[in-house]
This record gives sequence, C-alpha cells and structure tokens, in this order.
Amino acid sequence: MNGGCTSKKQKHQKNTTTTQNKIQSSFKNEIAEKTIKKVPIKKPVEKSSVILNDKNAIPFFFNYQKENLENKVRITTRFGSIDIRLFNDTPYHRANFIYLIKKGYFNGTTFHRVVPDFIIQGGNSDRYETSRKRSEIGKYLLPPDTRNGHKHHRGVISMPSSEIENPYKLASPFEFFIVQQVPGAYHLDGSYTVFGEVIAGMEVVDEINKQRIDNLETPLTNVFMEITIIE
Repeated sequence: MNGGCTSKKQKHQKNTTTTQNKIQSSFKNEIAEKTIKKVPIKKPVEKSSVILNDKNAIPFFFNYQKENLENKVRITTRFGSIDIRLFNDTPYHRANFIYLIKKGYFNGTTFHRVVPDFIIQGGNSDRYETSRKRSEIGKYLLPPDTRNGHKHHRGVISMPSSEIENPYKLASPFEFFIVQQVPGAYHLDGSYTVFGEVIAGMEVVDEINKQRIDNLETPLTNVFMEITIIE
C-alpha cells in the first residue's frame, strides 16, 4: 500500500535535498551580503539652485561671468536664425543672458513687441510656463552699464528698463530688444545697455519687424523663439 508511507530511500533523498537547499540558500545569502557591502547604494543628491534677488544678483553674476565665458548665441524662430555676439565689456548683462539661456528660460517665449522701423522686443509671453520660470529664477533688476560707449546702431541687442518706473533705468533681466531702425536708434544711448550685436540674420530681424501688430504693438501671430549657445 502506498498510503502516506515513505520508504527509507525516499527519506534519505529528501534529507539530502533539504541539506543541499540549505547550503545553496546560505551560499546565496553570503554572496548577496558581500555584494551589498562592496557596492553601497548611493542616494540621489538634490542640486540646489540660487533664487536671485536685488541683493545677491550682482555678486552672483560677478562670479558667474568668470566661469562662463560664452559670448555667441543663436535665436531660432520660424523665420530663421539670428546669431549674436555678446560684448565682454558688459559682463553682468552678458552673464545674465548666458545664465538665462542655460536655464532654458527663453525657450517658448516670443517676440512680444514689434515697433515698425524701430525695434523688435523679446523674452516674454502670456504663457503660465514663462511666469513659472521667472519665479523659479528670481526677481531682480540689473543696473545700466553705458560706460563703454556702445551706440544703438542697427542690429545691436539692448536691455529695456523695468516696467516699474525707476529713475535709474534699472533693466528687466528677462527681456531684450534688437534695433531694426536704419541707421540706428541713437536717442536710446545712455539710457539702455547695449550688450551685443547681430553678426548674422538681420534679414530675420527685418522680417519679424514687418509682422502685423495690434494697437498694443503685439504681433497678431506669435513669433516663438529658442535661444542656444554656439561656438
């Protein structure tokens, strides 16, 4: 009868199997334990980002401009690209522009103001993403830097003053304008900081300046941009 009975041979095989399983299990645990000790688990490190304000912005850009020496950028639009060389003798404005590009701030913003035969102005939009990026970067203004005598020739890039009335013409760091007027807009000299010039793509500036606008000088069709650093 088979019933629930087990032969001696079966018992021996069962005991042998159980012993082997214990040895294998112990061996696996030992290997796993050694592996864990040799390869410690690394926890992800959260990188903190400074929030800029009127007190820390200038010290921050003083150090930033020493380590970030890029001075050529490309603005890409649906009309083509505009290449710009930034001036090294306006270090805070150059550093600010490079910093915002590296933060990806300008991507998805627009040329939101067009004044025919005068300027095109960019760096803003009515999208929530733009205001979110601004709040994450910080709230600060930049002092004008007009000591180097840069003129508002056609094709220069300059920084507009803040929308908030201020007697010192402190600049809004998130926006810029390019002079389209021929031969230039020299009545702006001394009030706004010229910090670069177009080296390729003035035909794109001219095309954007031709766009139809409403009574607030806003293009009827959005002119989105992306800005990257180039060699």
